This record gives sequence, structure tokens and C-alpha cells, in this order.
Amino acid sequence: MDAFRTGEPVLIADLSTSRRRWPTFTPQARAQGFASVHAVPMRLRGEVIGALNLFGLHTGTLSPADLQLARALADTATIGILQERAIRRGEVLTEQLQTALNSRVTIEQAKGVLFHAGGLDMDDTFDVLRGYCRSHSARMSDIATQLATATLDPRVLLEDHARRTHTTSTR
Repeated sequence: MDAFRTGEPVLIADLSTSRRRWPTFTPQARAQGFASVHAVPMRLRGEVIGALNLFGLHTGTLSPADLQLARALADTATIGILQERAIRRGEVLTEQLQTALNSRVTIEQAKGVLFHAGGLDMDDTFDVLRGYCRSHSARMSDIATQLATATLDPRVLLEDHARRTHTTSTR
């Protein structure tokens, strides 16, 4: 956590000297047989996303060459993690856009069903669909799917619209 928070390497050559610094971690690491620990921040352009932790079975510091290697490993891991995150974000966005497009297509199909069943103009079909969904606390995509797949009779929406329109005009 220190390497992550500070963005600086934490190099502990002898864990037995760090009991005060990490009273919980040190005894547990020692109980597992570790004698030293080195943590190298994983960062890209100043953003620290984690730390690469190296646990040693013997006391001692990392040589300059080993520290350089640890930094290279941390940089490589950082790139891999950030690349995977970017791919996942892209996949999520693609899925969301595809869902929105599919929903829009289904809504247009439902409007066509209402147009045909009710003899309405296309602008009015959307108002009928939206009004029904609002008055029944239903998701428009769900009702549109039911209309498009003929599991919901369009007359139900048209009658509901007529009832709501009649009720509103008599007030």
C-alpha cells in the first residue's frame, strides 16, 4: 500500500525490522517464510494503478539491475492491465450501443404495429406507446417487444390511450 500511495518503491531488506511500520503484515509475512519484501509502483504517466510486490526468502536488498528489472516488469504489467481495461470498456460501450440500437428498432416496429392497428400517424403512435408505459410503470423496450412479437394486443394500448385522453378532456 505504501508503494501505491506514494508512487515510490518500498525496499525492505529485512522484514524483522519493520514490525512497527506494519504490525499486522510483518508477522504474517514472516510466518509464511518471507524475510524481505520489495514493492515497485505500477504507473503510467504519473497515474499509479497498483504495486508489484516481490517477496524474498532471504534478507537483502535488490541489486540495481534487479530493481531495474522489477521496474520493467511493473511497467509491462501496467500496460497489460490498462490495455485489458480499455478493451473491456470498449466491449461494454459496444454492448450498450447495440442494446440501444436494438431497442430503437423494436420501438419502431411497435410504432408500426400501432400505426396499422389504430390508423394513427407515426407521431401519435409514439405518444400512445409512451403514455401506456408511463401509466403502467413499464419499460418502453419491454412493451415494444411485446407489441412487435404479438404477445401484447395493440388494442390494449389504444384503448388505454383513448381512456386517458377521454379522462383528460373531461376534467
